[in-house]
Amino acid sequence: MKLIHISDLHIGKRVSEFSMLEDQRVILSQILAAVKQEQADGVLVAGDIYDKPVPSAEAVQVFDEFLTRLAEMETPVFVVSGNHDSAERVAFGARLMSGRGVYVSPVYDGDVTNFTMKDSHGEVVVYLLPFVKPALVRHVFENEDPGSYQDAVRIAVDHMNVDPNKRNVLVAHQFVTGAFRCDSEEVLVGGLDNVDVSVFDAFDYVALGHIHSPQHVGRETVRYCGTPLKYSFSETEQEKSMTVVELKEKGSVEIKTLPFKPLRDMRRIRGTYLEVTARDFYKDTNRKDYVQVTLTDEEDVPDGMQKLRVIYPNLMKLEYDNKRTRESREVKGACKVELKSELELFEEFYELQNNQPVSQKQREFVGKMIREIQEQ
Repeated sequence: MKLIHISDLHIGKRVSEFSMLEDQRVILSQILAAVKQEQADGVLVAGDIYDKPVPSAEAVQVFDEFLTRLAEMETPVFVVSGNHDSAERVAFGARLMSGRGVYVSPVYDGDVTNFTMKDSHGEVVVYLLPFVKPALVRHVFENEDPGSYQDAVRIAVDHMNVDPNKRNVLVAHQFVTGAFRCDSEEVLVGGLDNVDVSVFDAFDYVALGHIHSPQHVGRETVRYCGTPLKYSFSETEQEKSMTVVELKEKGSVEIKTLPFKPLRDMRRIRGTYLEVTARDFYKDTNRKDYVQVTLTDEEDVPDGMQKLRVIYPNLMKLEYDNKRTRESREVKGACKVELKSELELFEEFYELQNNQPVSQKQREFVGKMIREIQEQ
């Protein structure tokens, strides 16, 4: 039984106000091509389909096209909702879609939906567990009192009555303790959303979503496939991929990854303004990539963002690394403020913010502005 594991599509996401929909369409096309090439028996989508609980009409259309193509290929797809999704909206029409091989987790009510597939080695049971919180499980099971996400997931799994003699696959969207996070993820203070990997011992393969970096946790068969695209500059060194898992006889699982080829990569550029705008610097790079530029000039470049976008049209972020930004100075409470002029106060504030004194030219300019304001 060969299954393709994807998650955290975040369809409709905007990064630094750039829409990622065009990039997401390209990635979804690559997934469809892989399903055909690998002759996959099913696709596992482990949550965060959309980036918002109420996705845009265009985002819904993109996912609808993806599901329709899979249905036309007669490839079953198993979908759970994540913490970014509205479970009710994702589950809309689930019973109708199941007739075309699109199986979507309903809103959690204590009964985890499962589907059975067969191959030459027997049955494979796929369980669909949407993102659950302690309050949700407490509402369903009045006699239970989950005090943590760990308790909530454990209770949900205990009520599945998993047959240990069969090959069991779980599709879920939770944070497993020990997984590596990155900047584009939501984080609960103190790790309150942690779930220990031992909760999933009954499953031969656990297709996880929620963490954006591809990795396994505890054992090889408990895996995050990661996002198909880079959604923060903390991910620039990652190679995004989909996971292909092949379940043979009970106890035998083979895993491989297939890299994605994004329409636009995400990378960091560093140097002085003259360096990053020099032809020799950028001529061999894809200037349509999403970039973060860090300038090392001591003086800020006026209208730097607009000027750099002439060369790097998809510049998302501009930062400076210089004396001003490296040194931090404590702003202390003002003393005898009433004895200082407006210009003196401005000079002190400027030096605290920039770690350098006001120049004579700047002093004259600010002094002129202060006098004009006072006259008005």
